[in-house]
Amino acid sequence: MPNPLKNHPNWLAVRDRALIPAGAWARGRHAWVRAHDPIYTSFRRPGRTEQIAAGVTLGVIALIIVFLMLFQWNWLRGPIGNWASAKYHREIVLKGDLDVKLFSWTPSAHVRDVRVGGPDWARERDTLVLDDAMASVRLVPLLSGRLEMPLVQFTRPQVVLIATRDGRKSWELNPDRPSTGPLKLPPINRLIIRDGRLSLEEQGRNVRLDATINAREGSDGNAGFHLSGRGTINDTPLTLEVRGGPFINIKRDRPYGFKAELSGVGSTLVADGAITRPFDLGQFNATLSLRGRNLADLYMLTGITAPNTPPYRLSGKLTRNDSVFTFNDFSGRVGSSDLTGDIKVYKAGNRRRVEADLQSRLLDIDDLATVLGGTPRMTAAGDTVMTSGAPGKLLPDAPLSADRLRAMDGTLRYRATQVKRNELDIRRVNLGAELKAGILNLDPVAFDFNRGELDGTARIDANGKVPYSTADFRLRGYPLESIVPSRNGAPTVTGRAIGRAKLEGAGASIHDFAAGSKGTLSLVVPQGQMRAAFAELLGINASAGLGKLLSGDTGVSEIRCAVADFTVSGGTATARTFIIDTTPVLARGSGTINLGAETLNLRIDGDTKKPRLIRLWSPITISGPLTAPRIGVDQAAIAGQIGLGAALGALINPLVALLPFVDPGLAKDANCGALISGAR
Repeated sequence: MPNPLKNHPNWLAVRDRALIPAGAWARGRHAWVRAHDPIYTSFRRPGRTEQIAAGVTLGVIALIIVFLMLFQWNWLRGPIGNWASAKYHREIVLKGDLDVKLFSWTPSAHVRDVRVGGPDWARERDTLVLDDAMASVRLVPLLSGRLEMPLVQFTRPQVVLIATRDGRKSWELNPDRPSTGPLKLPPINRLIIRDGRLSLEEQGRNVRLDATINAREGSDGNAGFHLSGRGTINDTPLTLEVRGGPFINIKRDRPYGFKAELSGVGSTLVADGAITRPFDLGQFNATLSLRGRNLADLYMLTGITAPNTPPYRLSGKLTRNDSVFTFNDFSGRVGSSDLTGDIKVYKAGNRRRVEADLQSRLLDIDDLATVLGGTPRMTAAGDTVMTSGAPGKLLPDAPLSADRLRAMDGTLRYRATQVKRNELDIRRVNLGAELKAGILNLDPVAFDFNRGELDGTARIDANGKVPYSTADFRLRGYPLESIVPSRNGAPTVTGRAIGRAKLEGAGASIHDFAAGSKGTLSLVVPQGQMRAAFAELLGINASAGLGKLLSGDTGVSEIRCAVADFTVSGGTATARTFIIDTTPVLARGSGTINLGAETLNLRIDGDTKKPRLIRLWSPITISGPLTAPRIGVDQAAIAGQIGLGAALGALINPLVALLPFVDPGLAKDANCGALISGAR
């Protein structure tokens, strides 16, 4: 902005006249201070008292400087060790020389032969044994409150870290106030470690690791940071390799690159990234690749609970921001399915929490079955198929790791937009889960079929010795032709099934849960059609059913309704209502299904609704394992019917012998509405 005074013809004179009052005031103030301020007067014309005080002060300062220059720092080794031992409740000893240089722009300390013992519960192994250590700081930043270390050097450090099952850690110097955040060190320009050794014993996951640590200067292949470890985890081999660049001219605002590889329990994790603010280990970015035989095995390496899966290979961006880890935009394959998503891991209070949002564009349903306890098996063609784990069994028997559910909290959302062709004709999957305080709630559990859907909820309480579960699932509109195979190119039965399974019980696996469960099972077919030949055979109508089968008749009969309602107790489902009402036959069933043994023992008695000349009165039996049920007839009933006919023929008249095989057709239609509403 232009100065308007410059337009005045004598603007310099105007400026000087304006400054005269300010200058006069300053000169007057200075004169008053010289005349009246005693401190100013004492410094300009010090008296004898001031001279003595100044001399004493300078003398004390000189004595302190001389004392520090001539002081034997070794005299403090004992007091320092005694103080530290009392404060941290462990033996701390400085055996070698202690040398401190204060009068420098980079004050330094040099100590030799240091030993830090273990806590009371681990005194047999020292936490730290150190041959030689040297460190220096920059004086100017230190005076302003910033700690910068141009050099940190260790020679032959031996570190022992022990963590117990109950959470005690030997390296915690103050157990009453344990550190919970990431390790944050001040900026170090040069870090040198010679012949370091690290021993780790983590009893909770049965980890034992022995590693060498070196940090060398130079430009050859051996320069930089290198940690190489070998050991065991749960009695299987464990390896750890960490490499970084040389610690020369490290700056706070310059990322420090590293590469780490961890292998154990059938899994391998490789991280290639950088610490964004050296040496703040709470801030880094990396590309993380992981592969292995089962995602559940990662719990042993990371402490994160994951479900059972077939072999996997994933890669994404790993970021740490203090106590928050994120694994974003990862992608890869689990079994024969693709998998993408985001995972966030952090501490909520004193518990670890995991939030996962996952999806598959194309899911192989066998891969999902592994989560439920199925066992993946590779075929000769390289495909993954599922088995229950026990030969000839349908329900998976893989036990749930209840202790892992108690170890953390979390949420999961999973969606599969398409599903590979499968026998059940599943097209889409939507799963949700919430784990909190050892209780896992599954909601929703939804499967969309080509026609129909299955959805429900489940709750698993893992806080007891044996998990206790409740499940409530509903089936809507599932086609019967997907359950009963066709014959001679024509469907045996058609219609839509509605079902519900409501069970609860204790068990560590799905098989154990079913074997001891209680509740109800129901299946309803409101209407449909059945091959007329099979409808007649429900009543063992030899004249009609067998004739139609032998002639290849594909005619159909109406299914007015079918209701199967079972009560479950102790793992045994007992038929409460079992009705199949067709146009020609009304069939009633009875029997049990043993969910523990996975066997059937059912009997169906059919009554024809129309008079039949030749009919064998014999129930149909369904027995054997769930995986391969056997369908037959009650031979004893047929034999009795034939025996009665033979006796009548011998005693009275051959025509009378036909009476046992004649059915007057007195069966009536079932009350379908009442039966369907009564099924729970």
